[in-house]
Amino acid sequence: MGTLYIVGTPIGNLEDLSPRAARILGQAGLVAAEDTRVTRRLLNHLGIHPKFTSFHQHNYLEKLDLLLRTLGESDVALVTDAGMPGVSDPGSELVARAAMEGFAVESVPGPSAVTTALAVSGLPGDAFEFMGFLPRRRKDRQARLRESVAGKPTLVLFEAPHRVRATLADLDLVFGSRAMAVCRELTKMYEEVFRGTAAQALEHFNAPRGEFVLVVAGASETSDSSQETDTDELQREVQGFLLGLKDSGVRAKDAVAQASAIYGLPKNWVYQIWLEAGRDGR
Repeated sequence: MGTLYIVGTPIGNLEDLSPRAARILGQAGLVAAEDTRVTRRLLNHLGIHPKFTSFHQHNYLEKLDLLLRTLGESDVALVTDAGMPGVSDPGSELVARAAMEGFAVESVPGPSAVTTALAVSGLPGDAFEFMGFLPRRRKDRQARLRESVAGKPTLVLFEAPHRVRATLADLDLVFGSRAMAVCRELTKMYEEVFRGTAAQALEHFNAPRGEFVLVVAGASETSDSSQETDTDELQREVQGFLLGLKDSGVRAKDAVAQASAIYGLPKNWVYQIWLEAGRDGR
């Protein structure tokens, strides 16, 4: 019987791959990879050419039986594109099935964007909540953030470049001026760590590129527990102001500019309120 190895791979800098990880990848009978193209580049860098197959969120159910059959004959190494498998990907299902069927499961620890970002953020790391990727829809995203607004642990979440500004706007709305760090392209050539508030980060990242990890300070003992209520009231007030302008025939661009100037809010956030008012048929 083989062993299932959960292998951590570099999140950017190939020098971060451990010698043990390289050895395991070279001797495994099969490597299960999130994206075979990404893994092929890593394996070519190492000068090794094991058999590998794809294993990701769209095919993991149909691949489970193949990997379990392979474990009956040889070792299998599970890797993700970057970092530790099982973090925001379907690796946990394979681990659970393999363990349930009596196969040995070993972790080959490696880099993690979660702990790397937490370490360089300057925010407390004694307790933290990992939120993964937030929902795509704005209302769902805000609802998820509000679930954690009163929590004391530091928050860590992933975000894609085309959604990071929308998420920063929601963080500004829900968390206000709470301290945070925006970590971009960790361990890569253009690594950047911006420390400040969500509003300041919005101004800084006008055209974001690369992969992002956001680290947000938890609620302090003296933090305003009414933050959620205040932001809801503010949103309703801004919406009422915009609806008044809309009823008067003011164009969206001009209405958003006026509301942004009066309330001191980001235009993209105000524009979302304008769109929601339209969807509500008001």
